[in-house]
Amino acid sequence: MYSLILHGRRLIGLQKWRHLSVSVNPLQNASPFFSSFSSASAADVSPKDGQKDKTFTVSYLVGSLGLAAKPAESILRKVSLGDKGNPDSVLSLLRSHGFTDSQISNIITDYPLLLIADAEKSIGPKLQFLQSRGASTSELTQIVSTVPKILGKRGHKSISFYYDFVKEIIEADKSSNYEKLCHSLAHGNKENKVRNISVLRELGVAQRLLFPLLISDSQPVHGKERFEESLKKVVDMGFDPTTSKFVEALRVFYNLNDKTIEEKINVYKKLGFGVNDVWAIFKKWPFFLSYSEKKITQTFETLKRCGLLEYEILSVLKKHPKCICSSEQKIVNSVETFIGLGFTREDFAMMVKRYPQCIDYTAETLKKKTEFIVKKMNWPLESLVLIPQVFGYSLEKRTVPRCNVIKTLMSKGLMGDRSEMPPMSSVLTSTDQSFLSRYVMKHDKLVPELMAIFTGNRVS
Repeated sequence: MYSLILHGRRLIGLQKWRHLSVSVNPLQNASPFFSSFSSASAADVSPKDGQKDKTFTVSYLVGSLGLAAKPAESILRKVSLGDKGNPDSVLSLLRSHGFTDSQISNIITDYPLLLIADAEKSIGPKLQFLQSRGASTSELTQIVSTVPKILGKRGHKSISFYYDFVKEIIEADKSSNYEKLCHSLAHGNKENKVRNISVLRELGVAQRLLFPLLISDSQPVHGKERFEESLKKVVDMGFDPTTSKFVEALRVFYNLNDKTIEEKINVYKKLGFGVNDVWAIFKKWPFFLSYSEKKITQTFETLKRCGLLEYEILSVLKKHPKCICSSEQKIVNSVETFIGLGFTREDFAMMVKRYPQCIDYTAETLKKKTEFIVKKMNWPLESLVLIPQVFGYSLEKRTVPRCNVIKTLMSKGLMGDRSEMPPMSSVLTSTDQSFLSRYVMKHDKLVPELMAIFTGNRVS
């Protein structure tokens, strides 16, 4: 295991200068098929709550915690706050224990269920217990805001155990001294988890990836032999320990034995993928191997019914493998949304081929961006068919400011002989530097005004 840690540490350095793709043959002794392997619980929001309650709740989260609207909406999907009395109690309790608004925002974003916990009977006693053990205010607020799910653990013994472990990791990070990390805590049923988390930490896995594994009761940090076998596969594949993909790959290998992996590869082979294709996609998105044969073939067939040819579907999944997890209903709804906006089925197929991520966007997002591009800016729908990645641009931070710059120039007669908008590609897909050079810097007297519009400090 020590040599494995050293190997993992070397990988971190290698990631910084490795610019060439290098063929590898990891796990060659694991099983025959690997020889071909290469690197290539909260209450729901009920319908009766309605839009009014949703707006109120988002406004409450934004106003009380300073959250942006998008994170607030994400929290809303996980908890119901019809009565804000309980959340108020939770926020007041945390503030009374020295938590800053920034720390509270992090806590609620990471662990929304805390908002509907009982402040007096559940959270308060746990915080008081940790303080009674000698935790200072700064230690308490730092550790709980780093791993808020500690407050979801039951029993003083469990809370104390995880709190001490997190504290030791944080202190070890500060001193870079891992020699004695958690040895005093390695006892009882949690010994394997402590040892495995420590191994991952020494490999270079970041705190933000370690702590969810620590608190969760799910795999892959249980056991010993299975953990070590899975970890060896991940390290031999060259995954960077500092990235989330490292942990994702570890989870997949831990949950799937060699025979199951081989069966899944055979499913993809039947659909036209090569073995190297499968592993290359796995490197991009490890969960690619987690789906059942039924799910894989269902997505494949759904995309065929949407107008894509088999080789086009292969291309789409190589570009954006997460498409494999899209449900049949989600894909169908996406088609209907685009058709409702004026696109044809052929347009949809073309956009998915060029930018598969467009399947992932909500109807509200697609409608909002399409209406702005077509109705307010007078660009044709065909422009979006040709450049669908525009759907991925932030409307507020990129599209609107740039379009406002163009409209300002047009209103002042500074677009030459043009009476229409310039091509969408020249406005939206260019880099900031190219856009500024083309449309801002050449107008000396207007540079301050145009820059204010471009940076969003002024709306024209």
